[in-house]
Amino acid sequence: MVQTTLILTANPKGTSQLRLDQEVRDIEEGLHRAKNRDQFAIKSLFAVRPRDIQRAMLDINPAIVHFSGHGTGDEGLVFEDETGSTKLVDGEALGGLFELFAEQVQCVVLNGCYSEVQAEAIAQHVNYVIGMKKAIGDKAAIEFAVGFYDALGAGKPVEFAYKLGCAAIRLAGISEQLTPVLKKKSNIEKTISIEEPLTVTNKSEPEELNDSDRKILTDLLIRSGRAEYSARKALCIRIGIDPNKLEFLRQSTDANFALELIDYLHSTDDQEALGKVCNEIQVVFKRGKYAADLENIQSKLNVQL
Repeated sequence: MVQTTLILTANPKGTSQLRLDQEVRDIEEGLHRAKNRDQFAIKSLFAVRPRDIQRAMLDINPAIVHFSGHGTGDEGLVFEDETGSTKLVDGEALGGLFELFAEQVQCVVLNGCYSEVQAEAIAQHVNYVIGMKKAIGDKAAIEFAVGFYDALGAGKPVEFAYKLGCAAIRLAGISEQLTPVLKKKSNIEKTISIEEPLTVTNKSEPEELNDSDRKILTDLLIRSGRAEYSARKALCIRIGIDPNKLEFLRQSTDANFALELIDYLHSTDDQEALGKVCNEIQVVFKRGKYAADLENIQSKLNVQL
């Protein structure tokens, strides 16, 4: 079954110029060289007006919709009007549109600044929606898109592709890997990949650690003393990470090192290393009020402490 990705771009007059053509080109090149290239098609529309979206949804029947352009937070995403000037479309309007196409659209990517609010609205109807919780630079937006679609083209599911996109930002030396956010429909039952378009999610697979889980791990890592400068290299070796690859290993405070390490392991989906971090922490906090928190995180990672 061929899945179609619809790429929508808009850069109206009077807005800062974005490298939208490069983003589209890099996405197309990545998917065209993918091992599953025969299983997808790409359609790109530039200088998009609101009416163009509904027509494209009817004509193209996409499984994935990708928007590249500007966002303004609560006011909406920036499209164009008939004169090429700014036309804002808010989350409520976009949510209403995607509700009509919820059976065919599996994923929406809003690669524009401050688009998290629109992602929340669309995620009421679409399984997976990615938005940006703050401003994102041109280069970071492109790196995320390339990593995301490279992973889909390799047959990976959306959640993995999202994490690879975030990791791609970090690998490019850009500190915006936490800007993209993934929203999921509350009653989601299926996941999407290019190789297996609709596969039921395996309930035994590890769960996503939420913000609270990662904060607990970060705080306990600091409290355990494993984030101190003298202990960092040994910690990385014990959890299976090459310390030479971590730029933040030496030039950071204990708190920043712990935060960067947990975020790095989460963005690269290194479940085994996160489990080993839990092991390190459990030595210090084997009993007491933090034991239950560690057990909860362990159950999500599906690893043994």
